[in-house]
Amino acid sequence: MICDTMATSVFKTLTSASSSTATKLRLTAALASNPDLSCCCNRVGPLSASSSPFSTATSAAADPLSFHPPEQRTQWSKWMLFLPGVITFGLGTWQIVRRQEKIKMLQYRQQRLATEPVKWNNLSSSQQIDSLEFRKILCKGVFDEKRSIFVGPRSRSVSGVTENGYFLITPLMPIPNDPESIQTPVLVNRGWVPRSWRDRSINAPKSNEPPSKLVSVSGPEEVRSWWSFFSKKQKTIEEQVPDLASVEVIGVIRKSEKPSIFVPPNDPSSFQWFYVDVPAIARACGLPDSTLYIEDINENVNPSSPYPIPKDANTLIRSSVMPQDHLNYTITWYSLSAAVTYMAFKRLKPTKMRR
Repeated sequence: MICDTMATSVFKTLTSASSSTATKLRLTAALASNPDLSCCCNRVGPLSASSSPFSTATSAAADPLSFHPPEQRTQWSKWMLFLPGVITFGLGTWQIVRRQEKIKMLQYRQQRLATEPVKWNNLSSSQQIDSLEFRKILCKGVFDEKRSIFVGPRSRSVSGVTENGYFLITPLMPIPNDPESIQTPVLVNRGWVPRSWRDRSINAPKSNEPPSKLVSVSGPEEVRSWWSFFSKKQKTIEEQVPDLASVEVIGVIRKSEKPSIFVPPNDPSSFQWFYVDVPAIARACGLPDSTLYIEDINENVNPSSPYPIPKDANTLIRSSVMPQDHLNYTITWYSLSAAVTYMAFKRLKPTKMRR
């Protein structure tokens, strides 16, 4: 009877949820050292797996979200700590490659701009635009002002003051009966103009006819004088307007711009041009899609009429990201790679056990 009473008490203690783990451990050790008491407990009721004092540790180990000490980490998780260092190291190496490409590109432009301008008539029709880009060219013709296109807005800083304006693109048309003139139209980016220029011309009628030196010749007109009564001959007078002012443009052959994702698309119907799209601008001017596009770099600006302001040739051998910037980016990425790699080693280094 006494054995059964003790067994019942031990069984209730082991199965009780309020009993501490230390108490359960002591009773388990007593059961292991006293076979008689263990037998009595088996008669009272079998111990379930949930009543074992080690059930809490077992359930904790089975939980995938439970904490694992560093020594139990898998090999895969250790390598993941070095992943940020590898990525930043790769970005730094990519900046070195981009720097070398940028140096070669700027040197190529500088060599092209250092050459003498070639006349438009000396260009071969078989040459591709890619082989002609950044080549200086001399074109002679007349501007068709009525077909001008304004691309922008583009800002311009003068003495710390920012002005909003546009790039003015005007077709340069051939001069009839002039062997020195261009033979096909050329789109010329004449430079920067203030916003007022676009406001004045936005409602101006557009003409699809090329300019001409001569207006239509008047019909025969009889000029009579005192002797006309004695002569039946007629004198024909051809009315001729003064010659349009021909211009010689020294420009650089360029291609269409590549807009970023933040630049809205062009809208020719509303005369909104946000970037240079050569085929689309040529169609809007009534010209073929293959029309040549150049940027004026003339430096002889008339003080009495300073606009449009041509581009500076030095701006063509610059970039938004220069080689020095790529070098700075390389140092930044490599420094970050070294820092995160050092942190990964420190994290995996085993700490000394305290006594």
